[in-house]
Amino acid sequence: QVLSLFMFSGGSQFAVIGLAATGAPGLSIVTAAGLLGVRNGLYAVRMSSVVGTGFWKRLLAGHWTIDESTAVAIAQTEPRAQRIGFWLTGAAIFVGWNAMTAAGAILGDALGDPRMWGLDAAAAAAFLGLLWPRIQSRQPAAVAALAAVITVLTVPTAPAGLPVLIAAGAGIVMALLAERRHA
Repeated sequence: QVLSLFMFSGGSQFAVIGLAATGAPGLSIVTAAGLLGVRNGLYAVRMSSVVGTGFWKRLLAGHWTIDESTAVAIAQTEPRAQRIGFWLTGAAIFVGWNAMTAAGAILGDALGDPRMWGLDAAAAAAFLGLLWPRIQSRQPAAVAALAAVITVLTVPTAPAGLPVLIAAGAGIVMALLAERRHA
């Protein structure tokens, strides 16, 4: 529950729990969680103009800058709708995530093995749902396909968090190459 309240990033939380369960050293756990959280920092750069000014507002926005709040905000065409989308999504996900974390802590054993329910694929499915509407041309589709292939190839052998970083790096390289081609 503490992780859900103070490290509001599902990927980072899963890395912490997964690595801790294997007995990984603390530095590895912190590094993996931090690397997975880097994308939220990149989102924050994009969300800066949406969030507005003010220390407390930006502090809360930094905590709520996640895949979902960013995706909803950038899907809007008007600045006011972007702000509303960001804040409502961030609040709804934060409250829902923490409520379900508490429910899971209390009732989780009654469900049995979560792998039987396919819950290990839920985060990937949710991310795909957010990403799918953005893939409307060949370049984003190619980046998504490459990232999927890299992920499938690296997840079984690479340390937690590294497949995401490798896939992201490949996406950045593809974008730079495409921009260079058009220049």
